[in-house]
Amino acid sequence: MTSTPQDSPATLPEGIFSLLDTDLYKLTMQCAVLQHYPDTDVTYHYTNRTPHLQINRKAYDWLKVQIDRLSNLQLTDSEEQFLRAKCPYLPPTYIAYLQAFRFHPDAQVEAVFHGGQEPDDVGELALDVKGKWVETILYEIPLLVLVSEAFFRFVDTDWDYEGQIEKAYEKAEVLLKHGAVFTEFGTRRRRSYHAQDLVIQGLMKAAEDFKDNPDYPGSFNSSSNVHFCHRHDLNPVGTVAHEWFMGIAAENDGYENASEQGLLKWTQTFGPGVLSIALTDTFGTEEFLHAFAKPCPVPGAEGKTYAEVFAGIRQDSGDPEKYVGWIREFYDRVGVMGKKTVVFSDSLTTELVIKYKACAEAQGLVPSFGIGTFLTNDFVHKSDGSKSTPLNIVIKLSSAAGNAAVKISDNIGKNTGDKAVVEKVKERLGYTEHGNVVDEAKRWG
Repeated sequence: MTSTPQDSPATLPEGIFSLLDTDLYKLTMQCAVLQHYPDTDVTYHYTNRTPHLQINRKAYDWLKVQIDRLSNLQLTDSEEQFLRAKCPYLPPTYIAYLQAFRFHPDAQVEAVFHGGQEPDDVGELALDVKGKWVETILYEIPLLVLVSEAFFRFVDTDWDYEGQIEKAYEKAEVLLKHGAVFTEFGTRRRRSYHAQDLVIQGLMKAAEDFKDNPDYPGSFNSSSNVHFCHRHDLNPVGTVAHEWFMGIAAENDGYENASEQGLLKWTQTFGPGVLSIALTDTFGTEEFLHAFAKPCPVPGAEGKTYAEVFAGIRQDSGDPEKYVGWIREFYDRVGVMGKKTVVFSDSLTTELVIKYKACAEAQGLVPSFGIGTFLTNDFVHKSDGSKSTPLNIVIKLSSAAGNAAVKISDNIGKNTGDKAVVEKVKERLGYTEHGNVVDEAKRWG
């Protein structure tokens, strides 16, 4: 296939210009927070896990302008109609809330550059968010998007868009041929808006070209980005993130029952079996599975455990091959019958998808894959062909109701929050380290 002509940089969109340019799970979590925690105050903190890659003063100045412009975003009539048609699980009360929603970055976001005054002087970015949980929950994705775009617009500039559609097409062709079901998850660390759009074009083209070919039994399942789903008439995909469980635990310092409360309130919000892929590793998978085996008291789920009610689980840290054996043993032990889905979403490549697919199917699980940075930020330098390394950046909930919020991952490198609180929570939960260590600064080379 051949690429469509590349737009000139001057004509390409920059920054964020749609409220829906975010992952679906930010909207579903905001909906749940609106119902259960509308008055809870929170803070968020930005972390650069690749500290050797820093923005410069010029990038920071651009970033500040883009953050201020978030206040101009609002749900359009077309976007509202799209949500009502494609996301029927979002209740009218939430849609009405979203229609009135506005960002207030002047009062809610603090961005500071610790570096020199010259345009090319590099330095450390400090970025924090504060306010009501329901009002600030949507900042995470656009802020990460803007930081990544700022870096590749003003610091690492030795790259272009040439071949991005073809590259995405070729990756999709491999995945389809191997029978993989996959979703584009690449918003938060994309190189730019245009990069993500080119990737989705390539994935959709491959899906169309091979849809009737029995030698390509896989499927492209859509995107987690709600705006691009609107633009390309796709059904957005996603459920919940670590933030939901982190906030519940911190809100009343209730780590011992946070997973169970998270499952309960989620099911109360959307109903049994709706948006029912459970994320297992906020406080370690072992702790989560203890809650997952408990009865679900929500009407319509009588006599069933959460493990039975939920369609499956998502693996986001730790050793995926050990994980599927662990999950298989759990389902067998608690008597869960029928096929259950396992969604892999941790730094995937085509090779890893093929490997984990075989492993999951050998355990009688139905694998699905959320592929992010490998799709939307896979570039090389024009000058020498070396890899143009993506930023590994995160924005995590840092407190709720004045209490520190932490995450205890199945990969030690992904632990988040105050280290002393992390250790205290580990002790309270009887958490056992499994020896999974990944150097987050070198995750993508």
